[in-house]
Amino acid sequence: MAVLVTGGTGYIGSHTVVELLNEGKEVIIADNFSNSKTEVLDAIEKITGKRPRIYNIDCRSAESLEKIFEENHIDSVINFAGYKAVGESVKLPLKYYNNNLFEAVTLLEVMQKFNCKKFIFSSSATIYGDPGVPEYVEEMGRGKTSNPYGTTKAMIEQILEDLYFSDNSWNICILRYFNPIGAHESGMLGENPNGIPNNLMPYIMKVASGKLEKLNIFGNDYDTKDGTGMRDYLHVVDLAEGHVKALDKLDKEDSGLFIYNLGTGTPYSVLDIVTTFEKVNNIKIPYEIVPRRPGDLAIYYANCKKANEELGWVAKKGIEDMCRDSWNFEKNLQ
Repeated sequence: MAVLVTGGTGYIGSHTVVELLNEGKEVIIADNFSNSKTEVLDAIEKITGKRPRIYNIDCRSAESLEKIFEENHIDSVINFAGYKAVGESVKLPLKYYNNNLFEAVTLLEVMQKFNCKKFIFSSSATIYGDPGVPEYVEEMGRGKTSNPYGTTKAMIEQILEDLYFSDNSWNICILRYFNPIGAHESGMLGENPNGIPNNLMPYIMKVASGKLEKLNIFGNDYDTKDGTGMRDYLHVVDLAEGHVKALDKLDKEDSGLFIYNLGTGTPYSVLDIVTTFEKVNNIKIPYEIVPRRPGDLAIYYANCKKANEELGWVAKKGIEDMCRDSWNFEKNLQ
C-alpha cells in the first residue's frame, strides 16, 4: 500500500517524502511543478536510494487523480499541494481560492470514490488569526485570518470537519505548522522558490549569495525584546518527521479527526535569525528596517504538548542547525 503525496516536490513535501522513504513506505507523488523543480526528484533519489513514482498533474483534475488511484494501491494521502505566498494571496485572492480549495475538494471526492479515507492536511498557524495571546493551543480553534492564503487553510479545515461529521469512518489529521526553515543536512534539498522569495530564510539566502543587496526587516518597533517580530521557527526535517508520526497515528486508529500544532514552542526574533546566521556561517547580512507589513503580529509560538504526548513527536533541531543547513543548501545551488 502506498502513500500519495500531493505537492511532493515542494519544500516541505520533498523533505517528507525523504522521511517516508527512509521509513520503508511506498510513495507516489502528484505535482505540477508550479513552485518546484524536477531536479528535486534526483535529490530524493540520491538521499534515499529510491525514486518515487511521480504524476505531473494538476490536482484539481479528478480524471488525473483517478488515474493515480486506478494504477496504484493508495492507502493514505498527505496533501501539500497549494499556493502559499501570503503577499501574493492578498493581491490575487481568486487565484488562491480557485487553486487551494478546488484542489482539496477534488482530492477528497476522489479519495471517497476509491474508499481511501486516511488523510493528512498541511495547515498553518495562520488559522488562529490574532487570539490576543502569544502561545497558540489547538483548543483555541480558528480565528479571523488576515490573508486569503490563511483563509483557504481555515476553510479546508472546516471542510474536513464537515466531512468527518458526515462520515466518521474517515481518519483525518490536521497539522498546523508554525515557521519551517532549514534544509536537509545533505545540502541536496531545501527551499528554492521560483521568483522573488516571500519568507525570511530564502530572503536571507539571496542576500548571503549576493543575488539581493540587502534584507528588508519589516518593523523594529514591536513590543518584543529587540523590536522585531518573533516567530516559532522549526527545522523542516523535524516538521517532515511530524508527518511520519501523524501517519503512524492514523495507521493505529480506526477513525478520527486529530489536530496538532507542529513547532518548537520557543520564539525567536528576526534579528535572532540574522545574527545566528551570521555567526554560524561567518557571513554578514546587510539589512534595512522598513515599515511594518499590515497584519503582522508581534509574537506567536506553538504549544506542542499535544503532539509531544499523542504523536511522540518533538522538534530536535535548533536555530543554529536551521541557519547552517539553509546556507549549505544555498551554496550547492551556486
